[in-house]
Amino acid sequence: MTSVAIVGAGPGLGAAVARRFGREGFAVGLVARDRGRLDVIIDALAGEGVTAHGFAADVRRPEELAGVLGTLAEALGTVEVLQYSPVPHRDFMRPVLDTGYRDLVGPIEFSVYGPVAAVQQVLPGMRRLGRGTILLVNGGSAAVPHPERAGTSIAFAAESAYGHLLHDRLAPDGIHVAQLVIPGAITAGHVRKDPDVLAETLWGMHRDRHGFRHYADDLDS
Repeated sequence: MTSVAIVGAGPGLGAAVARRFGREGFAVGLVARDRGRLDVIIDALAGEGVTAHGFAADVRRPEELAGVLGTLAEALGTVEVLQYSPVPHRDFMRPVLDTGYRDLVGPIEFSVYGPVAAVQQVLPGMRRLGRGTILLVNGGSAAVPHPERAGTSIAFAAESAYGHLLHDRLAPDGIHVAQLVIPGAITAGHVRKDPDVLAETLWGMHRDRHGFRHYADDLDS
């Protein structure tokens, strides 16, 4: 059995992706910083008949994240699908003229060091399998930088560049790398941004393996 590792798992999108990939036979590993929050999500999923396993790690600590993903693979099976989708801290979203170089440390740790550490950890296993999918989930400022959200705009741009480079380089190895840009908030009941709808979109990106950047909704929505 192979696994899906959802980094930055929460009760909305993370739980929805766990349900969707779990239905397809993947072992489900949820990674988040708060162990208690993970336990609540796992219990809720169990009530729906979905078995998920939680692993606590802070994405701003690359060695810790890599170690936890290694443990996840040993416990659940090789990571075939990695989703990197933690929600950025609000203090990353300062106006550009109020953003000093020290204010970029957190966003870069969060959106660059974290995904690089995660990818480097799971990539050998994907190569052994001869297949794999890496899914990066970002807000709208990944595509159009926002002057009031400088930290995430800059860090998401770097994450996007990294993902695009991986997309081109890893395709011959059978490893698909794609990005889903979600403008605005994830919203229950929204025709395109409901968590279950987004989970279906992410499943389709894994299944269809076409293109790098995908949009959940129009950028001006």
